[in-house]
Amino acid sequence: MVRSVTITLLAVGMFVASVAAQQPADAPLSVTTLSSKAEFVSGGDVLLQVAGPANLTARNVTVRLNGQDVSRSFRLAADSRSVIGRVSGLEIGPNAIEASMRGQATAQLTVVNHPITGPVLYSPQQMPFVCETDAHGLGAPLDEKCSAETKVEYFYKVAETPAPAGQAPGDLAAADNANGFQGGAQESPFRPLDPEGPRPTDIAMTTTTEGKTVPYIVRREMGTINRAVYSIAFLHEPGTPLPSPWSNESAWNGRLVYAFGGGVSAGYHQGRTVGGLRGNRQNLEDGQLGDYPIAKGYALAGGSLNVFGTHGSDVVSAETMMMVKERFIEQFGVPMYTMGSGRSGGSMQQHLIGNNYPGLLDGIVPTASYADTLTFHAGMVDCHLLDSAMAGSELPWTIEDKTAVSGYSHFDYCTNNELRYSARQAANNCDDTTIPMSMRFNAETNPTGVRCTYHDSMSSVFGKDPQTGFARSPFDNVGVQYGLGAFNDGTINFAQFLDLNRRVGGHDVNGNIVAARSVGDPEALRRAYASGRINDTAHGLSMIPIIDMRPYTEGPGGNVHDTFSGWIARNRLTAHNGNLDNYVSRVYAPGAPTNEAQDANLIVLDAWLAAVAKDMAPGTQREKVIRNRPAGLVDSCFTAELEETKDAAVCAERFPVYANPRIVAGMPPVSEHLKCQLKPADRSDYSREVTDAQLASLRAVFPQGVCDYSKPGVGYGPPAGVWQTFLADAPSTSTSTR
Repeated sequence: MVRSVTITLLAVGMFVASVAAQQPADAPLSVTTLSSKAEFVSGGDVLLQVAGPANLTARNVTVRLNGQDVSRSFRLAADSRSVIGRVSGLEIGPNAIEASMRGQATAQLTVVNHPITGPVLYSPQQMPFVCETDAHGLGAPLDEKCSAETKVEYFYKVAETPAPAGQAPGDLAAADNANGFQGGAQESPFRPLDPEGPRPTDIAMTTTTEGKTVPYIVRREMGTINRAVYSIAFLHEPGTPLPSPWSNESAWNGRLVYAFGGGVSAGYHQGRTVGGLRGNRQNLEDGQLGDYPIAKGYALAGGSLNVFGTHGSDVVSAETMMMVKERFIEQFGVPMYTMGSGRSGGSMQQHLIGNNYPGLLDGIVPTASYADTLTFHAGMVDCHLLDSAMAGSELPWTIEDKTAVSGYSHFDYCTNNELRYSARQAANNCDDTTIPMSMRFNAETNPTGVRCTYHDSMSSVFGKDPQTGFARSPFDNVGVQYGLGAFNDGTINFAQFLDLNRRVGGHDVNGNIVAARSVGDPEALRRAYASGRINDTAHGLSMIPIIDMRPYTEGPGGNVHDTFSGWIARNRLTAHNGNLDNYVSRVYAPGAPTNEAQDANLIVLDAWLAAVAKDMAPGTQREKVIRNRPAGLVDSCFTAELEETKDAAVCAERFPVYANPRIVAGMPPVSEHLKCQLKPADRSDYSREVTDAQLASLRAVFPQGVCDYSKPGVGYGPPAGVWQTFLADAPSTSTSTR
């Protein structure tokens, strides 16, 4: 059961730090958290802000934690209108904060502290869970929670110099290997730096977005939070002041880029990569951005559980990001804004976190994007069934026939991807390196082994079936007329259409194809919508800038990043918010330099957010985002040489958008039906002639009826709220932005 709690929600993080600046001279005393929401504090410390009247100082305010005076932790903030303190020693559970000032009423706040190892938003944490701290150079784990000591290292970027004889420019592999830093196929231009030793003579220089030219020296902190390995990196020259919550005299430009890694997998291990960062040792480049953010002064952060190829749970990803960002703010201060970056599975995280946990991300650049994980998996389920049905048919099926039924640009999409990102196969999509077959579920030999399905890896979201003990499944294809559009347009004939739907079947609880169609669990269907796993885009995503970057990959070969998957988010934004004024699509031809394009999009997003941050005029957050959209920023497409075209018709011709099996079957393009309501098969469904005998045969194949997409899906409803928690043996809590 979901219940709502009353919480003051600051919808966008960039405005948290400016609360005091907006206080009138006679403002009442107030105490707020800056590092995280008050009910979701972790690690035993919290950054607090006390604001009040104009005469407020660190000397005339008293702050107590559980009755103990902690006033010495507070200092005047940079805005001189409030005091900020990093308070430590919080107990697990509720903590009472009290601020008082002579002549003012006392301000009180309850802060709920959680272990640094989690959980905060989701429990129980996955077990078994394989630790991988060694892979990050952090040594063996210290406990069963995969904890490790925090490690701070410095690196510098090597200045470009003429290559020695016999060595290609930039070839640093030999030196890397000699120093024990294995960068893999991606060579790193960075070298370790001893902060106490003499400065190397080959340090490059870099100029930040603020015009500061500084040595290209990077401070990187790595440690463990929420059982994930995290990384925080930014420019910093040893011996100079670090940024803090009270001041910033460093090269950090005040912005934070949070990196999300791709893939989709079930989890059960800590992960060997961090966010979008390449490599685990001296490689400091984001997988999409190269080293551009660090070079320009941005802070770059990520966690190993923000990699969907490690664990495809957006709730755990949000939890990890929240806790890593909390750590960043407590140490270095509140960012002006936080920007999301990530491709594929990284885009799923940005969309879902942006909508369901507003305030964590202030703007996003999802690349090769998907609206959410569940919608993506539904396509993989259909591909598996369609491929099997057509392969087993006695009727001829050409590749053109198959492609038309699938809706994709080429049927390779299905054959290449149907099991790579399995939503249903209980023993498939486990990490082969860390989860051996002996640990995996097998109905006969290991019935208690780990189940690597999407819903089993998020069982606290979907709930468990009391009969099987496995997670309830939201996947359903009862009444779906596969190939309907292909039949109506004459690509396939009636015999193929009928035979396909007779053969297609469904999956059993373990993901095996069976003759009967799949039936979604009613409670799982309800929870899919209520929990926000079907992303309606109507909450946090409606209030932030979105720059959708689409490298165009359609055609033979079956690249999983189809264009329509990104179009689903676009369609939902229009349906639920009325327009696309906070969204822009930018499509790139094959061969376009991804890193260069992503750098350009980060620049655009930065300018957009900077304008929003300066906008003090009246209006909602969405109104401010829309009216500060950069002039001339419209949907566009680019050649491989990054020449831009803003003509929608030209872009549509160059880069056509296709569909998926459910769209071909008649589902509306918002793609929100997990299970359709049913109606009897009727001639009105078909644009071609259907005889009485043919209609009777269709009704025999669909005895319960066919999908009626004019009605909402079974279980459909708006999310129960934002900031929902999914904790075992505890009710979910949520707040609403509306």
